[in-house]
Amino acid sequence: MILTSNAFLISLFLLCGLEEMVLSQHGHCAEEQCYVLFQEPKDFTSAEKKCKDTEGRLSTVISKHIDKMLKSIPSGASGSYWLDLHRATADLQNCSSIAVREGRNFTVSWEPCGEQLNGFLCQYSLGGESCDGLKVGAGAQVKYIAYTGYEVRDSKRFPQGTIAVVGKVGSKYPDSKHVCNNKDWIQAPWFCEVLNGGCEHKCDKKTCLCPAGQTLLPNKITCAADPCAKCAHECQRWGDTYACKCRKGYILAPDRKNCVDVNECVAENPCTGEGEECVNTRGGFQCRCKDGFVKEDGVCVDVSICFKCEHLLCNKTNGVYACQCREGHRVSKKNSTKCEMHCTERECPAKCILNKGLSNNITSLDCFCPDGYIRDGADSANSTEMCIDIDECESGTECDHKCENFYGGFRCECNEGFKLHNVHECLPSEEETTEKGNGSSLGPPNPTAAASHPAAVPSYIKTGSVLGITMFLMMCVMLLLFLLHKAFKRCGKFTFSTIKNQNIDIFYLQQVTAETYKKLSFDKQFTSD
Repeated sequence: MILTSNAFLISLFLLCGLEEMVLSQHGHCAEEQCYVLFQEPKDFTSAEKKCKDTEGRLSTVISKHIDKMLKSIPSGASGSYWLDLHRATADLQNCSSIAVREGRNFTVSWEPCGEQLNGFLCQYSLGGESCDGLKVGAGAQVKYIAYTGYEVRDSKRFPQGTIAVVGKVGSKYPDSKHVCNNKDWIQAPWFCEVLNGGCEHKCDKKTCLCPAGQTLLPNKITCAADPCAKCAHECQRWGDTYACKCRKGYILAPDRKNCVDVNECVAENPCTGEGEECVNTRGGFQCRCKDGFVKEDGVCVDVSICFKCEHLLCNKTNGVYACQCREGHRVSKKNSTKCEMHCTERECPAKCILNKGLSNNITSLDCFCPDGYIRDGADSANSTEMCIDIDECESGTECDHKCENFYGGFRCECNEGFKLHNVHECLPSEEETTEKGNGSSLGPPNPTAAASHPAAVPSYIKTGSVLGITMFLMMCVMLLLFLLHKAFKRCGKFTFSTIKNQNIDIFYLQQVTAETYKKLSFDKQFTSD
């Protein structure tokens, strides 16, 4: 049932301000009237207004019920309190009050209306919105507490805002709590704005909440010690038994109550991406990029090379960072972090450094040219040292067949049926394809190819030598065959003319002794004579 504003005009004020009144608990209800003693220092006009704001009025009578209430006030409540008895007199400058002295005795007195007394007495009519006694089952008892905090024992009707607490005899906790509203009893929890919704601790959206370590009992208003309160994280229940449970990323400690963090980086190392490393956190882990890597589009990209770039320029191409160079330079093939001079014209200014001697104070100008260029002296127009491209094709290259010069380098080409090998050599190709090769070892264009690949003997000399030697040997063989042919032809027709002559002397060898040889020699001499 919804609590109406009209029904709670009294209780909203009194119940929301009950903290002040509960300390004294000065109230009494009987015979369709309730009397409340407010211990708030006020003058007569302010006290009258306060009673009217709470749908009541200053008490106009002194009844036995007021006497009963005042006698229940402790000695600390002694003082003077405003009443509304001034209508009985024509003196409007002084207003009626009641003075309570030690021994609970009281007397009516008249005080200046502008003076502040210790408090005032308000009177409220139960009217038609009061509640009858709450009906409960057997074995239960009800305790009624008026909105002022005073327990009502001798009444059969109760004003709005009265709290009825139901409980069994000897029970530690109540079974339920109710509030009187528009003749009906509303069970707690109700609106949090009214007496904290009837909750023992905190109320939130008509729901009672308990502090840490306590749990809400079945009456939905009272909190009690939780058997799972010692669990560090969570608790699982099975009837009257329970067990502590840890959240993800934790495991139970040996005491079965506390939870210990799991180091996932050691247990399974879940970070396996390029450039990633695992960092353990409480209850989990994080995959972070290593030093020299940054996260882009969810992956770690290596940027360590950017810290080494000579010209401090770095750019990402196809997902990879690489060094860049300023105008007039390019990245060195030998070292991707270094920059070298680069020229795209036939003539370019040289890079010059002025050096000053340490001993003789003589200055000199050291100038440098890009690879494939040579210093050509100063420009007559602005006295700038210039570099001019070297035409490797005119200066004698090592290309076997053809040579093509470009700024800063050259390129070798092969005739049809040959393919380029080792930058400058042309070898027969089985596929009969024509290929071109750059005379640069640094990629096209590159001015240093010829210098970086020198040959002991030019390849064209090697090829010509082999061809010439082959031809020479073939000619020698043919000449030898020709001479042999001529010789055999002549020997077939050769005859000895002395053999055909009948007068020819035939000589033959005969073994002789020394003496015979002398004799023969002597006879021959004699014959000659």
